[in-house]
Amino acid sequence: MSTATAAPVDRLLYKPEEAAEALAIGRSTVYELMADGSLKYIKLGRTRRIRRADIEAYVESLVTLPN
Repeated sequence: MSTATAAPVDRLLYKPEEAAEALAIGRSTVYELMADGSLKYIKLGRTRRIRRADIEAYVESLVTLPN
């Protein structure tokens, strides 16, 4: 008997905690980035969600320093 594992869902919206995990940073850092406008988010009622595209745009905006 085989056990099938479900394929991971390709999310479009992330909770701040999920975005923190995806970015490998702390949850409070995500909230700080959202507060200062570095990481865009949307409000759905009383909750905040971060679009995958905005997470990717934030990562692209990071500058790497030369060696």
